[in-house]
Amino acid sequence: MAYNRRKFISFLGKASAGTVIIPPFLAGCGNLATPTEKSLKSNGQALDRLRQLTIEGLSPSNKDDLLLAKGMDYHVIVRWSDKISENDEFGFNNDFTCFIPFDDDNPTDGLLWVNHEYVNPLFVSGFDRHKYENPNAHRTKEQVDQEMYHVGGSIVRIKQTNGRWEIVKNDPHNRRITAKTPIALNWDHPIKGATTVIGTHSNCSGGITPWKTFLSCEENYDSFFGETVYDQDGRPAHRDSSQGWEKFYDYPPEHYGWVVEVDPKDGSAQKHIALGRFAHECCTLYELKDKRVVAYTGDDKNNEHLYKFVSTKPGSLKEGTLYVADTVNGKWLSLDWESQPKLKERFKDQTEVLVRTREAAKILGATELNRPEDIEIDPITGNIFVSLTNNYEKRDFHGSILKIEETDGQYDALTFKASTYMAGGEKNGFSCPDNLAFDMAGNLWITSDMSGSKMNKEDGAYMPFKNNSLFVVPRHGKDEGKVIRLASAPNDAELTGPWFSPDGKTLFLSVQHPGEQTSDLKNPTSTWPFDADGIPKPAVVAITGDLIEKMNKLHLLEKA
Repeated sequence: MAYNRRKFISFLGKASAGTVIIPPFLAGCGNLATPTEKSLKSNGQALDRLRQLTIEGLSPSNKDDLLLAKGMDYHVIVRWSDKISENDEFGFNNDFTCFIPFDDDNPTDGLLWVNHEYVNPLFVSGFDRHKYENPNAHRTKEQVDQEMYHVGGSIVRIKQTNGRWEIVKNDPHNRRITAKTPIALNWDHPIKGATTVIGTHSNCSGGITPWKTFLSCEENYDSFFGETVYDQDGRPAHRDSSQGWEKFYDYPPEHYGWVVEVDPKDGSAQKHIALGRFAHECCTLYELKDKRVVAYTGDDKNNEHLYKFVSTKPGSLKEGTLYVADTVNGKWLSLDWESQPKLKERFKDQTEVLVRTREAAKILGATELNRPEDIEIDPITGNIFVSLTNNYEKRDFHGSILKIEETDGQYDALTFKASTYMAGGEKNGFSCPDNLAFDMAGNLWITSDMSGSKMNKEDGAYMPFKNNSLFVVPRHGKDEGKVIRLASAPNDAELTGPWFSPDGKTLFLSVQHPGEQTSDLKNPTSTWPFDADGIPKPAVVAITGDLIEKMNKLHLLEKA
C-alpha cells in the first residue's frame, strides 16, 4: 500500500494505544481540518504567530497536583466511583482512552471508552494488605466481587458544552464491562473447555479498528488468577496470583492475556485468540489497500517480544499469521505451527502455540526487549515507534523508543530495519517512555512510567525527573526535536491514554493511581483531584487551551 501522509495527518483520533490508518475513516475526519488550513494560509499574521510560538515547558516537580504548561488548562470529565448510569459507576485506575464521535461533522459529541487496569484493594474493597503476612488468606468473596466490578472498561457518552466536556448522564450507551462480563472467544477451538469466558481485567492500553470498535488489551493478567507454567518436559503447574481471586473463582489463567474487542453500540465483546496470549500493552492496526489488517502489539514484561499479525482476509483479526520480531536480523518470524518444525516438536497444534505464545517466540529465537509497551505509526515517515520502558535487570533504567522501518514501507513485509529513535535519560530529559501519541501535525507526545515506589528517592535513578510527566517532541518550528515537559502528574500517579479529539482542540488524558503508595486512608500520599473526602481518585481529564490548538497546527508552516 502506498503510504499516504496527508490522510494519516488528517486523522484526528490518534492516541496512546493504537492509531488506525483507514482511508474512508481518515477521509471523513480529514474534512474537519481543511477550513483551518485554508484560513491560516490566507492569514499571514496567524502563520507568523505559529512561527513565533514559544513552548514554555515545565521543570520537574514533585508537587501533588496536575501541573500544565502555559497555554493549557484541564477539567475532570469523570472520576472513579462517579455514576455513569442508574446501575453503574466508573471503574478504578483508568488507563487507555479513545473517543469516537457519533458524526464526523460534529467532533464534540460521542463515545469515550476507558480501560480500568487494576485495583488497589485498600481503596476499592477496604482490604488492607499491609496488616497481614499472608494477605490473600484473609480475603473475602465480597471484597473480591467489588474488585472484579472495578476493572475492565467503561463506555460513556460525553459532550462538550460551553468549553467543558461532561458525561451525558443515563445515556443508553453508558455501560460497564467488568471481570464478570461474559465474553466470546473469536476462535474455532475451545480454550480450556470454553468458547465464552468470564470477564476481562488487567486492561492497560488498546486501540481502535477500521470498523469503529474499541480494542482493550489484557496486560498483567497473571495478577488475578495466576498462570500456568510448564517445565522442560511440558508438564503444567499453577502459579498463584498476587491478588488471590482464584481462591473464590476457578477461572483458568488461559482465559486471560488476550486482545479484547468491544462494540460501542451494545457493549458486546470478543477476545481475539489469533493475536496471541501475553501481557498486551496495546494493539495498533493498519488497514492495507485490500482491506486486510496488520496489528502490532508488544509484550510488556522484561525480556519479552514485539509481535505483528497480518490477516489473510479483509477486516479479520482471526484468519492470518502471527509473527514475532527478530530485531537483530530484521526479520518477522512466523508463529505458524504448520510451517515451523520447532513448534511442532513442542506444541500439539496452533491453539496451543497461541496460548503459550511466549514459549513459542523464544523457541524461534525472537529478540528479547526491554518491556515493549505502546506502539504508534509515525505520520511523517510511516515508521513504527515502540516504547521500550526499562529493564532493571539489565540496568536499563530509563528505556528508549525503538524505530521499526518496514521494508519498502510495506506493513505486511517480513523484513525491516530496527534502530533507536530516542533514548531516555537525563540528557534527553525524560525517563521510562510508556504511551505514545501523534497529533494532527505529527508532533510526538510521550508519557512516562516511573514506578511509584522508585520515584523521588534521593539515592535513586529517577530523582532528577521527580513525578511522572507528559512530554512533547515538536516535529516543526524552532523547537523541532526538543523534548519538552508539558504536564506533571500528582504524587504516585502516571499519565496515560492520551487521545486527541477529532478537531485537535482537546487532549483526553487519564490520571492513573494517584496516591498509590498510600497505606493509611487517613493519611494518603495524594489528595488529587481534591474532592471533599480527601481520597485520591483516578480520573479522566480534558486538556484544552491555546497551546494544544497551536501544536496541532504546526504542520501548516510547511504548507505555507
